[in-house]
Amino acid sequence: MDQDQQIFARINEMVDDERKLREALASGAIDSTTEHQRLGQLERELDQCWDLLRQRRAKVEFGENPDEARVRPESEVEGYQG
Repeated sequence: MDQDQQIFARINEMVDDERKLREALASGAIDSTTEHQRLGQLERELDQCWDLLRQRRAKVEFGENPDEARVRPESEVEGYQG
């Protein structure tokens, strides 16, 4: 499950990046357009990480190798209907 820990670490980094972007906007270091663009990219990457974790857990649940899970393209992950 070391890979899961690496994925969680990346998620935590991106959450920190989100916080820093919001702080940069509040302090005037960046404008709202820049913040919006960067946040959008971070959100898409976060969705891919969460999707990868769900894939890994599903593979474990069904007796498959979780290391066979792969990051899916943004277009696929973002196209999910909830």
